[in-house]
Amino acid sequence: MSEKIKILKMVEEGKITAEEGIKLLEAIETKKEEIKSIEKSRSAKWLRVKVYDPEDNVKANVNIPLALVETGLKIGRAYDKDLNDSLKDVDFKEIVNSVKNGAEGKIVDVESEKGDKVEVYVE
Repeated sequence: MSEKIKILKMVEEGKITAEEGIKLLEAIETKKEEIKSIEKSRSAKWLRVKVYDPEDNVKANVNIPLALVETGLKIGRAYDKDLNDSLKDVDFKEIVNSVKNGAEGKIVDVESEKGDKVEVYVE
């Protein structure tokens, strides 16, 4: 039997007042919303990085669990020196902080003078 039905039965049987029943029902809904919020924040998110050449061909497509974002950015910059030059004006600490604070969708869209593009998404 669900919690809501149990509460309604208690009201029907006179074990609790209607006001007490309403408070209990509201408490159940509040708790469910809190649980959903916690579950959503814990669900696995990914940082998706795409690097395109000037002709819009994909040079790199990297998917990193959000938990490893700082390490992944360091690795990516170490492997591609052109990427490092292209992203010299990007504040990686700011990106990491934004992601940790819940940023989603496209968070970076950079194009180099040579026409290389980098797009970073959080999903």
